[in-house]
Amino acid sequence: MEYIVLFAALFLLFIVYAVRCVIEDRRKMRAFEQSLHTGFGQPSGKSYPKGRLDTIAGHYRKQNTAYSLDDITWNDLEMDRVFRQIDFTFSSAGEEALYTLLRCPCSNEEELQKRENLISYFMEHEEERVKLQMFFAKIGKTGKYSIYDYVSYLDNLPARKNTKHYVVLALMLAAVMLCFFEVGTGLLVLCVLFCYNMISYFAEKKEIDPYITTFGYFLRVLAQAQQLAALRLPAIKEQMEEIEQCRKKFESFRRFSFLLMYQNTMSGNPLEILFDYVRMGLHLNLIKFNQMLGCAKKNQEDMIRIIEVMGYIEAMLSIGNYRASMPYYCIPEFSKDDRAQQAEKKTSKGDTGKANTEKADTGKADGAKTDSGYVTFCADGIYHPLISSPVANSVQLEKGMLLTGSNASGKSTFLKTIAIAQIFAQTIHTVPAQSFVTSFYRVYSSMALRDDLASKDSYFIVEIKSLKRIIDATEEPGKMRIMCFVDEVLRGTNTVERIAAASEILSDLVKKGVFCFAATHDIELTQLLETQYENYHFEETIEGGDVIFPYMLCKGKAESRNAIRLLGVLGYEKQIIRKAEQRAEHFIESGEWK
Repeated sequence: MEYIVLFAALFLLFIVYAVRCVIEDRRKMRAFEQSLHTGFGQPSGKSYPKGRLDTIAGHYRKQNTAYSLDDITWNDLEMDRVFRQIDFTFSSAGEEALYTLLRCPCSNEEELQKRENLISYFMEHEEERVKLQMFFAKIGKTGKYSIYDYVSYLDNLPARKNTKHYVVLALMLAAVMLCFFEVGTGLLVLCVLFCYNMISYFAEKKEIDPYITTFGYFLRVLAQAQQLAALRLPAIKEQMEEIEQCRKKFESFRRFSFLLMYQNTMSGNPLEILFDYVRMGLHLNLIKFNQMLGCAKKNQEDMIRIIEVMGYIEAMLSIGNYRASMPYYCIPEFSKDDRAQQAEKKTSKGDTGKANTEKADTGKADGAKTDSGYVTFCADGIYHPLISSPVANSVQLEKGMLLTGSNASGKSTFLKTIAIAQIFAQTIHTVPAQSFVTSFYRVYSSMALRDDLASKDSYFIVEIKSLKRIIDATEEPGKMRIMCFVDEVLRGTNTVERIAAASEILSDLVKKGVFCFAATHDIELTQLLETQYENYHFEETIEGGDVIFPYMLCKGKAESRNAIRLLGVLGYEKQIIRKAEQRAEHFIESGEWK
């Protein structure tokens, strides 16, 4: 009797604990749902486990996209930081889809319009957006590796049979029957079989663990895809129809999948602990795994496609969240014949309070036609998305830009601003500007270079290799035009050879149809290339012993000679400053160094 009371008390405690876990899980989900409502438009505070940013590229690495950003350009523009700012996803599928999208600029305006339709819908329909985000949060993350790497690992595991598992189960059933006649013998045989199963269980489970992660994640994707389909949202009808065609092939995969793992992602449920012992003793999960493996191998492409489409939907949700967090943004306009027809303002969020939109006299970008003809590029109120209090600038160009100015005046940041805006225009269809008119381009850069110790290449060798890859890209037949960004052309060599070589390289890029933005300290280039590039500059002022950088873009080449004056600000002897100014004056007048 005492044992019955003890058992009943333990069972009651178990039930109370289980109910408490369920109530706590529901409370957390309600709080999470509320945060999705109130947090919309707030900056992404997402953190990443160590090494995750390396594995996020798993899907991208499997793509064969002609216009993807190469590693040099991606690193030059600090696109990992940009990605972190855009990433509002909750699932690995969405995370990797967003990364791939950002890494692979689109050249199809129809595809960009499809993205726009989804992004706009999610921004305008709060309840639907929150429900979808809840679904994707339940899908969650894969763990250490890319979900696409996990799926690829299925190829490494040969087909497995369940014969030995069925034999042991048959023997267990026979032992149970024996208990009705010989209790001691039956229980002994049953215990031996259970011990055998538990010992062999861990050896087999260790081998299939990475694949269980894959199946568990895919089961969550299938479950949430079913929930998503039940909403019947018109905006994602096309995507859900494609998922449904693929999902039909996984009915047997899902059937009795609870034998392998719970699809419930909530933690702390004691039922999971209890059921784990059942799985170890009967190998029910191993039997189900072998069945699922056969189905997954047979329909691997459909598995990948379901994950891709679900990830695509969440990527559009993430872009909508990012838009809401921006000071302001615009929808890009693409010129039809490589000339900007009309740079209409399309400011989608009017409050420009976070960004300084005061502009130097560069010509307002509200019309793309100038006295000398049509421009090919036009941006109004453009700003760098990673800067917390950015200074906005405007520019309109008929040809490439040659940008001059002193160190720290804003040249490199402006080049990155334009490059990121161009990438955004062709990926997330969202530009940090008041208006943005451009064409479709392949984007390359040669900016944040350094010595390559591994290959023993000097800075200059690294630099000329980087520039050569852009020139080589122009020779590829049937490809889009290139837009490139070059910071301090050939800074790794002496002045005479730098100017001579840089002028020819920049001239050759123009002849090859490249739309080039180049920054330089060499004023001589502004004269040598004035027929092929438009000159712009940034300048600084010295006020009360302080250097002031307004970061405002100005037309024309840099005229100020504040570099020597800065020596005085920092306390250099007057004699050094005076003689340096004399030498500079003499060179400017005679072209020779005294």
